[in-house]
Amino acid sequence: MGQEPWILLEYLALAQRELLLFAGVFFLIGALDEFAVDLIWLWLRFTRRISTLRMATADLANLALTGRAAVLIPAWQEQTVIGHTITHALRSWTQADLRLYVGCYHNDPATMDAAARAAGHDPRVRLVVLDRDGPTDKADCLNRLYRAMEADERRSGVRAHMVVMHDAEDMVDPAALGLLDRAIGRADFVQLPVLPLPQPGSRWIGSHYCEEFAEAHGKAMVVRSALSTGLPAAGVGCAFSRAILDRMVGHEGAAGPFGLGSLTEDYELGLRVDELGGTSQFLRVRGHDGRLVATRAYFPRSIESAVIQKARWVHGIALQGWDRLGWTGGVGEFWMRMRDRRGPFSALVLASGYLLLVLWPISAIMASLGQVEPWRPSGPVQMLLWLNLASFVWRAAMRFAFTAREYGVGEGLLAVLRIPLANVIAIMAGRRALFAYIGTLMGAAPIWDKTAHDAHPGMTSSPVAVQP
Repeated sequence: MGQEPWILLEYLALAQRELLLFAGVFFLIGALDEFAVDLIWLWLRFTRRISTLRMATADLANLALTGRAAVLIPAWQEQTVIGHTITHALRSWTQADLRLYVGCYHNDPATMDAAARAAGHDPRVRLVVLDRDGPTDKADCLNRLYRAMEADERRSGVRAHMVVMHDAEDMVDPAALGLLDRAIGRADFVQLPVLPLPQPGSRWIGSHYCEEFAEAHGKAMVVRSALSTGLPAAGVGCAFSRAILDRMVGHEGAAGPFGLGSLTEDYELGLRVDELGGTSQFLRVRGHDGRLVATRAYFPRSIESAVIQKARWVHGIALQGWDRLGWTGGVGEFWMRMRDRRGPFSALVLASGYLLLVLWPISAIMASLGQVEPWRPSGPVQMLLWLNLASFVWRAAMRFAFTAREYGVGEGLLAVLRIPLANVIAIMAGRRALFAYIGTLMGAAPIWDKTAHDAHPGMTSSPVAVQP
């Protein structure tokens, strides 16, 4: 019996070694995957195969549209932000051919009232009330808006030539509608960047989305577009041609183009464009003042809401995406879908790494007291550790660079400091997503864990400062 504590210590030391090898190997594999994307982006950049366009974006704000533009905004319990979104969109987009379809539920009178007050008597706004209790799911609301748009087309005889998607908390860019209108003539699906805004009241949680989107929409989406693989839609700041959506309706059935039951119908819709033979474009444009044409918004600022949102993304993209979209396309497409679906496994690897950080000081103390034999890593393991350290430094440098480009040096430094917190949120979201997915395998219906929004950039008296 007296030997049992020492046996447990030996098992602890063994667990530490196994975790080190597991986490070290898969951290390095993930780092090599990211490094490959970095190299492609750098090669495209230095060979001038990609560039951020510069144009007089102010001219696009009031540019007449080439056809009717329908903007779909689903809303459930968004009374705090929906009025600001509608007001800002109507002021930013003055074109007469704009139609703003806002979807509300009959059992959500607060959102309906806020939307109606913001719309006022502007004939460009359509308030669509779903006759079923909310919330259903986002795809269901979007399909209802799509059918309302079709009904308007039959009455007026004017057919929309593009459909734009936005969320209830978005602050649209004045140049975005004109830019999408011109680009949709060359592509069936166009995505503009998303630019989360730093939040003064949530510098660590709400603002950590800044660096994630700065890197994803400054590099990863650019590489995907250059490789001609399927582009996932972000669900905001994106436009689809009516021709491709008509084909989607035939693919999805009479309900509409948006996939019912999917937790990430926007991601799925973007990839289906490629599967149906359509063309996609990720478009980065800056004005002559350096300001990026992008959709801006505040993201969740509590750890609970951030975990809920990211769990829905992981569940919909990584787990449902495997079931609903499968594996199609060439090598590049397979690679990108692998990257999309690594979320749950990445969470496991991250959790292993953080558990290792907890065990390491315990083992070090025990070894210094002579209770366990200190472990001396072999040459290959030492090389693995050094490679992981180098890859972390490289990743931190890339995160700083892309964040600083959009938000300034100060936010770039904070982005590096926020890496551990972002990893913890990813671990918690991966766990939540996995258990939710297991529930669906046992017969439960997927639950739309809608993100609660209590702040909008338009609620501030002065514009939010963003690095050009």
